[in-house]
Amino acid sequence: MTLAKVKGLIASGGRPPIGHTLGFQLVDAGDGWAAFEGVPGPEHYNPQGTVHGGYAATLLDSACGISVVTKLEDGQSMTTLELKTSYLKAMTEKTGKVRAEGRVISIGRRVAYTEAKITDEAGRILATATSTLLVLNP
Repeated sequence: MTLAKVKGLIASGGRPPIGHTLGFQLVDAGDGWAAFEGVPGPEHYNPQGTVHGGYAATLLDSACGISVVTKLEDGQSMTTLELKTSYLKAMTEKTGKVRAEGRVISIGRRVAYTEAKITDEAGRILATATSTLLVLNP
């Protein structure tokens, strides 16, 4: 996949298969960055009555991964090796729309390093992540 293919996914609705399950979509991307948006709700709650950390981790991992994809050449792909997530504020159904933005920090022939953050509509940071990804060559 390449930036052109990522732009094509956005044009077709931007919803990868996991996006159907968790209700989020890819909304924008450029050279070395990508953004997803979603609205967390009660269907994403953990037993404590807040949005499960896996929701945020999935958004962050998606933003980190697609930011790398925008830098790949035809035939290349990537996979996450490591994701470190920090949760700063709990999300609930009252949070509203959230945005996960990922950016490539560095990319080489075999490894990419990225960072991402989730913000609410007021710009408050809810969670952050750093990620290491393996670049796979054909």
